Amino acid sequence: MSQFHDSITPELKEFIAEQKMFFVATAPRVGRINLSPKGMDTFRVLSERRAIYLDLTGSGNETAAHLLDDGRITIMFCSFDKSARIARIYGRGRTIHPDDEKWEAYLAMFPPEPGVRQIMEIDVESAMTSCGYAVPFDGTRERDTLRKYWQNKGDGALTPYQQQHNVTSIDGLPTGIGSGADSQSSK
Repeated sequence: MSQFHDSITPELKEFIAEQKMFFVATAPRVGRINLSPKGMDTFRVLSERRAIYLDLTGSGNETAAHLLDDGRITIMFCSFDKSARIARIYGRGRTIHPDDEKWEAYLAMFPPEPGVRQIMEIDVESAMTSCGYAVPFDGTRERDTLRKYWQNKGDGALTPYQQQHNVTSIDGLPTGIGSGADSQSSK
């Protein structure tokens, strides 16, 4: 049923590319565990040992805080259509901000989106597949609510929102956004 891999295999890369959503799990050394659903065309496998995803501005910024504090990250993909399958990527992550040298090259890999906050870079340590037999069938259709929200707000609203809602985690940990906080991209 389950298979472990040292890296992202070609078959796993193909499976990941077909999925419409993924889940991101992180935790600080002390504090709450975070699990966030993600969607849209925001995930890329760069190699068997590296992946990135485009992170859009939302109500919190737990993942960035946890990556600064501890670095561990798990990404999970579930098939909601023809194949009953789950895939997980385990690794260490860091946040790439607009002032990072990798920013432009990574950003160019995604379609333009309003509300872009950061890019999460993952060094893959291992991967796992499992059956997914209990995952329901569903024709997951992309929701455009977040995209419309930031289009309606305009670019001028993004930085003030991030300064108010995304500078620290719910546990008070720094996220690396604003206030001159050091990002892990320099580590």
